Amino acid sequence: MALLRVDNMTHFFGGLRAVHNYNLVLEPGHIVGLIGPNGAGKTTVFNLITGIHTPTSGNIELSGHNLIGRRPHETAALGLGRTFQNLLLWRHMNVLEHVKTACYSQLEYGLFGAFFGTPKRHREEKRITAKALHLLETFEVSEFRDRLVTNLPYGVQRRVEMARAMATNPKVLFLDEPTAGMTPDELNRMIAIIRDIHKQFEVAILLIEHRLKFVMELCERIQTLVFGEIIAEGAPEEIRNNPQVIEAYLGREDVT
Repeated sequence: MALLRVDNMTHFFGGLRAVHNYNLVLEPGHIVGLIGPNGAGKTTVFNLITGIHTPTSGNIELSGHNLIGRRPHETAALGLGRTFQNLLLWRHMNVLEHVKTACYSQLEYGLFGAFFGTPKRHREEKRITAKALHLLETFEVSEFRDRLVTNLPYGVQRRVEMARAMATNPKVLFLDEPTAGMTPDELNRMIAIIRDIHKQFEVAILLIEHRLKFVMELCERIQTLVFGEIIAEGAPEEIRNNPQVIEAYLGREDVT
């Protein structure tokens, strides 16, 4: 059984068809890239699978669980974590608080423990703090643990958001343009970090990215989406040399 399976997913916004017959089979431990020009529908695919929107038609299953109609917090509880194209971070929280907040759905001490400070509560809080600190070290942001995220460089904020997503213990991690706004050095650093978390946590990854160097180096398989439809799918070299993919990115040369 595939870890994540999407069959013939289609979605309309009013009369506009945004996604058409999208299919995906994501196996445990695999890294798959989703590329395409601006407006192709890539983030819409993420939003449909994670429960922000409900597909007009099609099927989505995660570890055998039907995701159609589930809210984002429910898909997260089943093992689907994600980041966003536009950073969604809280201005009033520091870095450590961001990651700890994502762990609170896993606490077991209940309302009584929260009010009366039971030993179980203290043990759970200690465990959550240790987990959060480990994730901050993994994403190389531990030195910023007490800083407000809004005062940090953009690349650091990206890594904080990824650490927060990993705090939910996902089986599948969705990364929406994880290197947006990064310098070439930061991009190489991000490649190394993603390889590390992929190996350390054995998490499957589906990522959207415009930088082809990033996708080609990380992904075992790549899908190309144009106007909501997959026009090509295969290994990095197949995609790199596919005439339809080249045309989608560079346009067709008219020779008269």
